[in-house]
Amino acid sequence: MPFLDTHDIPINEKRPGWRGRIFHSPQMTFAHWQFEAGATIHEHGHLQEEVWHVVEGKLEVTIGSETKVAGPGMIAIVPAHTKHSVKALSAGKAIVCDYPLREGF
Repeated sequence: MPFLDTHDIPINEKRPGWRGRIFHSPQMTFAHWQFEAGATIHEHGHLQEEVWHVVEGKLEVTIGSETKVAGPGMIAIVPAHTKHSVKALSAGKAIVCDYPLREGF
């Protein structure tokens, strides 16, 4: 399937305050998130590299021991096997890509 309309994908609330559409290519996982102010993603790690692209709003992203505030247009790159966490400082949107594919996500 070379083309996909994300509007056809059901919205999934994976964690409180994180609603999004998740889809996969043969080798990658993508999520288009809408987040609420105050929503968090606990510290965790996984074998995939993960790239966060903030489209709207502000996120506080911690990668390893470094914390930055990411606003529209900013990218946060989480290396594979690296602890990271996210806190929404405002409502907004982000696109997240994982490589390789995150089975079961």
